[in-house]
Amino acid sequence: MAHLLMVESWVGSMSRLLPRAIREGGHEFTFLTRDLHHYLGTAPEGVRHPLLSARHVLTADTNDAGLLLPFAERAHASLRFDGVITSCDYYLPVAAGIATRLNLPGPDPAAVENACRKDLTRQVLAEAGVPGPRFAVCRDHAEAVRAARETGLPLVLKPVDLCAGMFVRRVDDETGLAEAHRALMDFPVNARGQARAPVVLLEEFLHGPEVSVETVTFAGRTEVVGVTDKSTGGAPAFVETGHMFPAALSDEDDRAARETAVRAVEALGLDAVVAHTEIKLTPDGPRVVEVNPRPAGNRITELVRHVTGIDLAAACVNVALGRAPDLRPRATGLHSAAIAFLVPGAGGVLEGVDGADEVGEAADVLEVSVAQPGTRVGVASSNNEYLGHVMAGDADGPGARAGAEALLARLRPQVVNR
Repeated sequence: MAHLLMVESWVGSMSRLLPRAIREGGHEFTFLTRDLHHYLGTAPEGVRHPLLSARHVLTADTNDAGLLLPFAERAHASLRFDGVITSCDYYLPVAAGIATRLNLPGPDPAAVENACRKDLTRQVLAEAGVPGPRFAVCRDHAEAVRAARETGLPLVLKPVDLCAGMFVRRVDDETGLAEAHRALMDFPVNARGQARAPVVLLEEFLHGPEVSVETVTFAGRTEVVGVTDKSTGGAPAFVETGHMFPAALSDEDDRAARETAVRAVEALGLDAVVAHTEIKLTPDGPRVVEVNPRPAGNRITELVRHVTGIDLAAACVNVALGRAPDLRPRATGLHSAAIAFLVPGAGGVLEGVDGADEVGEAADVLEVSVAQPGTRVGVASSNNEYLGHVMAGDADGPGARAGAEALLARLRPQVVNR
């Protein structure tokens, strides 16, 4: 039995998938957090949150590496860890730093930092010749205006250190640039209390479908598990509205996406990671959008598992322990699986979602989840504001997306102004 140190977590599905993978692997974990209450409110009433299945729960300031690393050393001396893990982007670099400090398996902290910071990713990939958009890193609004005029509109404005599409906006003119820049600058601290970098990333707007490539890198070798498609909405924001695995691509596009993702992971120097690399398939070829050195969110890992039997959460656990992951596909009875998200279109308070029970009884449905009555709703501007989702499978072909979207259309959220 191995013992992992889990440093913080997302509060979404990965906060359940990783504890499940640890337990099913015959291991145990200690959970380290700066604020346990951040997680307690996300479990249904009367149900213990899976993170509390930890053997130990430790409290320390996970935002202060200078204090955290010595604390982890003292905890290790008493509890003896075999690996360090997290699912939360904001703690990936410090988790890698702890693993290095404790002489445990794990990726290079500098490589993880370069992958987590979108501006650093751009610079590393450009130097390595991995294709991406034209870009500029801007320290203030005036610099952003000059860069926009040089690059040309439309552009995409991004924070360099936020997740889930927060404050990512398409910009079509200088008024839109000013509004997007001001909104981002008015958000100086992320949801975990960490000060943000005071720069913005401007990127060339890329045309074409977007996909993600799910990979596992172990002992210097990157293996592609598959390619997932993506749909977005909510312009000028980029809210993910659905995914299907595997993506319905030509052999040429599938191969190009895979090869580009592997080049990006290798250029960043990532090892001992499960990665989720987002790529635009433009008329001029694939372009890297970003590289995430952790398993995909938005239940993509479960789409992969439903189709291939490969458990990316378990692979994440194994590589954290320095063990070769099992990436052998097996027949599951499904050819494709897809998820469609219930995205709010108006603000107010959710009274309920009609149709959820009927959708849950549909033949091809794999999951149905809806928000609880009383949830306060705003117009979605990122991937943090869904009202639920439907996941469906197709045993015969690439029809899962159409099935999931048809089922989603039967859900009717009742939002009232209060």
